[in-house]
Parts: sequence; structure tokens; C-alpha cells
Amino acid sequence: MFVSTKQMLLDAQAGHYAVGAFNIENLEFVMAVIKAAEERRSPVILQTTPGTVKYANLGLFTAMVREAANEASVPVALHLDHGDGFDRCIQAARAGYTSVMIDGSHVPFEDNIALTASVTQFAGPIDLPVEAELGKVGGKEDDGPAVKGENPYTDPDEAVEFVERTHCTSLAVGVGTAHGVYKGIPHIEQGVLKAIRSRVDVPLVLHGTSGVPDDQVAEAIQNGICKVNYATELRQAFTGAFMKYMTEHPENFDPKKPSIPGMQAITDVVASHMDNLGSSYKA
Repeated sequence: MFVSTKQMLLDAQAGHYAVGAFNIENLEFVMAVIKAAEERRSPVILQTTPGTVKYANLGLFTAMVREAANEASVPVALHLDHGDGFDRCIQAARAGYTSVMIDGSHVPFEDNIALTASVTQFAGPIDLPVEAELGKVGGKEDDGPAVKGENPYTDPDEAVEFVERTHCTSLAVGVGTAHGVYKGIPHIEQGVLKAIRSRVDVPLVLHGTSGVPDDQVAEAIQNGICKVNYATELRQAFTGAFMKYMTEHPENFDPKKPSIPGMQAITDVVASHMDNLGSSYKA
């Protein structure tokens, strides 16, 4: 089933679980993630970054995901992750994406509001969900700018004003996570998250979750997180299994053969996260 993220996240919010949003890079990632969703009977969000759609365009990803979703028996949404401007979000919507994110977290507060509102004004009449970001999720997302030396936390008072003025349908918040590979053990500031949740009604989103301990993620869900993003872990799982096969079979030249263990590695990672997020057997 090819669906929007809107009801999916509202159901998660009401049920006190979260839906996993898994970054896809190619056909193998699409098949592997949906296989896990089918096995776990879980709703799922597949998402692409601007860097990924520069590699293979929005229309190609829409066609792959729509076809796979229409054959699936669980709800599948296609989301633009870290939309890098108004034009990119509009292109994704016209290509058939069922949800978009506009990332204005790198610009001043008022500019972020203006940018986000420009997208929601377009998206509202066509009932397209819009995720926004307020605060700083550290590290480096795909080929975007690195975030260093800035206050990483979302201000709860600013969150209230931001949601009221932009009409975003979900909000990614800065609570101590970072994109990419962690050098130490990350720590989610649950107190900040609780404060935001107490003031804001829209579903909250956690970015930079690859490598965050499961118990911290589970606690964050109880404190209001409804969507959890994973990217780095999937890339590591696929590439590691692919390379292991090629090391053991250096004579191989058929890319499908190492892709099979690569896909299974992704499926295993995704299924494990669905269990921790509480979305298993919710579809």
C-alpha cells in the first residue's frame, strides 16, 4: 500500500510507538526494507536525501517504491529527507513522493519559518505532509554542510511559535543526536524532549539515530518521538556484507550474488529496529 506519512505518524503518536524511516540508495535497499516491513507487519517510511536523488532522480525512486509498495500488504510511504530548498520539495511532490521535509535548520529562525511556510502553503491544498527541522542535529547529512560548535538543542518556546506560524505536520528536533558515525556513545537529552512534547502537538522526529542505544531510543518514543530516521547503519550493513562476499569469492562478477547477503543484512537491521520502535505488528 502506497500511502502518506500523515495518518501513519498520527497513529504512532496515539499508540505510543514510532515508525522507522529508512534511507534507501538503490533497488536493493527498497526490496530489503520492505521485506523487513512485511516480516514484521509494520508500517514503514522509505526516504531519500538530495544527494541520493542527484545520483538517481526523483522519478526513478518514485517508480521503484510505488511498484514495491503496491505489491506490499503493509503501509509504505516515500519521503524526501532533508529537502534542500523549496524547489526540491515541489519537484518531489510532483514526482509522486507522499511526504517531504524542508530543512531550514541551517538558517536563522525567521528565515527558517519563511522557508518552511512557503512549502506548507504549497503542500496544504494537496494534503502533502511537511516535516520541518528546528534546532541543530549535529554531524554531516549526506552531502550537506557539517554542523559544528552550535547549540544542538531545540528551544521549546521557539518550537511552539515555529509550529504555529509554519503549520508543519511534523517536527524534527535537536536533542543531542548527530548524523553519520558516532565516535563515542551518544546521549539523548530526554528532558529537552519532554519539554518540547509538553508544548507541541505535532508528531516529533528523531534524526541521526544510527548508533544510538536502543534503550535511549525507546525512552525517546515514550517522551513523544513518532518517527525515527536510520541511514548510516543500512549503508554499513549492506556494504559490509557485499564486501565480505566479494572477499570470499574474488572470481565473482555478478553483482546480484553479493547483493543477496547485502540485502539480508539490511533486512535484519531494519527488523530489529522495528521491534524496538514498537511498530512491529501494527499494520
